[in-house]
Amino acid sequence: MPVHPVALCITDLNPGGAERCLVELAVRLDPAHFTPDVYCLAAPPASGREGCVVRLKDAGIPIHFLRARRAIDFPITLRRLTHELQVQRPEILQTFLFHANVLGRLAGWAAGVPVVVSGIRVAQRHGGPWRPWIERLTDGLVARHVCVSQDVAEFSRTRGHLPKRKLAVIPNGIDLTQYPGTACDLRSLGLAPGHEAVTFVGRLDHQKGLDWLLDSCPTWLARATNHDLLLVGDGPEHARLERQSATLGVSNRVHFVGHRSDVREILAASRLLVLPSRWEGMPNVILEAMASGLPVVSSDVEGVREVLGPHAASQVVAFGDREGLTNKITALIQGRDLAAQLGQSNRVRVEQAFTIQSMVRKYEALWSSLL
Repeated sequence: MPVHPVALCITDLNPGGAERCLVELAVRLDPAHFTPDVYCLAAPPASGREGCVVRLKDAGIPIHFLRARRAIDFPITLRRLTHELQVQRPEILQTFLFHANVLGRLAGWAAGVPVVVSGIRVAQRHGGPWRPWIERLTDGLVARHVCVSQDVAEFSRTRGHLPKRKLAVIPNGIDLTQYPGTACDLRSLGLAPGHEAVTFVGRLDHQKGLDWLLDSCPTWLARATNHDLLLVGDGPEHARLERQSATLGVSNRVHFVGHRSDVREILAASRLLVLPSRWEGMPNVILEAMASGLPVVSSDVEGVREVLGPHAASQVVAFGDREGLTNKITALIQGRDLAAQLGQSNRVRVEQAFTIQSMVRKYEALWSSLL
């Protein structure tokens, strides 16, 4: 059987769900059938955020950084990507995230790549109508769109007006051998001795709904006097959220710890994960929490019910329902037996439905069917 060269293209390689998905896919492809190169539109990540790059390099996978910085770089980046693809001559180009999807389609067409597959990772409800318009305009250059959940596929069909026959669903997967991690000492993150953590992990961005979560904090923190909120990640809302926590009088119980490379260890030390997003696709952090044996409190957004499965009703709440969010968090803090039961069920659910091996095999099967 021939070995097929594959190009994997993404906007950047900073730590994130899509980036980790690309990395895990690249390093786990069956070398008897597929040999990958990775193309990154941006420059290499800053110091302290290069984990994805290190993992690819350790696996001996070539990485091509195109070093785009601004929208004005679009033409030169397109030329560079086209040239790189003409040199590699991949049989398949798989793209991830909007900017890489668009440039990848155009460069793949210009370079004569036989099969181009795009990756749709969120139900993008913010940013105006121009993104879905561009997706539709360039749809003819794509063989398939890989959606990370049935919710994203339905959104892409009904709101993005992409053809149903081109939509494939491949859920994210997780390496269960890495979870749970070894619990870190929460005191090193600013928590008082004896305090436990309700943890958020992700970008501090409008999408993630942290303003709503903070609004609920005075109530549930008052009920759980030995629990604090731990916010792991950074982003454009950082300063505003810090001001909001101070205004609400909870800044001594809300800890902004920035980007961390020890998320597994933090989750292992946490009581539960909270994800108050306005929209999602299929949140990787929920898979990480489930693999760590944690219960979850999440807004009822795209992909979440699919991941949580039969126990979703106990762990989701409508976005904006502050009382419901407060009650769900409080119930899991005060009900240790319930929390343990949900955590155990979540771990089993991931083992049965969301392994990293299953994700990789599904990508390989899709590509093989298109060659």
